[in-house]
Amino acid sequence: MKKLFVLMTPVAVLLGACEPVDDSDTQTSAPEAAGAYYAARPTQYNWPAAEHALALAPSLLTPNYYLVIDGSGSMEDAGCSGERPKLEVAKEAVAQFVDHIPEDANVGLLVFDDAGIAERVALGANHTAVKQYVLNMQASGGTPLRSAMSLAFDAITVQAQKQLGYGEYHMVVVTDGEANGGEDPRDLVRAILAASPVTIHTIGFCIGSGHSLNIPGVTDYRAANNPAELLAGLQSVLAESPDYVADQFDAGSAKE
Repeated sequence: MKKLFVLMTPVAVLLGACEPVDDSDTQTSAPEAAGAYYAARPTQYNWPAAEHALALAPSLLTPNYYLVIDGSGSMEDAGCSGERPKLEVAKEAVAQFVDHIPEDANVGLLVFDDAGIAERVALGANHTAVKQYVLNMQASGGTPLRSAMSLAFDAITVQAQKQLGYGEYHMVVVTDGEANGGEDPRDLVRAILAASPVTIHTIGFCIGSGHSLNIPGVTDYRAANNPAELLAGLQSVLAESPDYVADQFDAGSAKE
């Protein structure tokens, strides 16, 4: 696997290099210009520049999956999830997704729910802990997407330091709504993807394609309009994993 480097730069500094974003426009944007993002500039790979010496990870090639799960109050609604609250359906789908993340991969979890916004499980071989926390989530509060994704990127970058930039880095966001005022994540997303090889996957549950995280040519966005599509969106995150087996996912557990 080729080496991936990521710029270890505070999020606030990254954002200083971005163009202002009109928060009032949450529709999908035109594809970004070629070469605007890190993956298109292989001769400039420089992430992460270590600010502090950290102990190296046991394996530098470990894939990393950092989950950002929306537990806002709207997830208590039934929406397109049949007669069940969206959060209950999402918890089952995310738990099944975690079960199929390769055992040798790192998994981490950040949640915004009734307990506030914070990392709940740090990146590591923590599949069971992530699954248990997700299944115990209780919905409440707003949708601070920008803050959540900023914290997630910081955690991913620290792990990248420990791996010297080798491996894979995935941020997986599951949300059912648009961000709160002042929490539009688009400028942050562009900053992250300009400075690092982190892949941002978003599954928009019951909100269609008109979401601020649906940036064609930039983010991997999947609209999930029923429980089966939610599971399929999560399943797609693992599609390129060498350990991935498509028919292992149980679509029957996420019926409409």
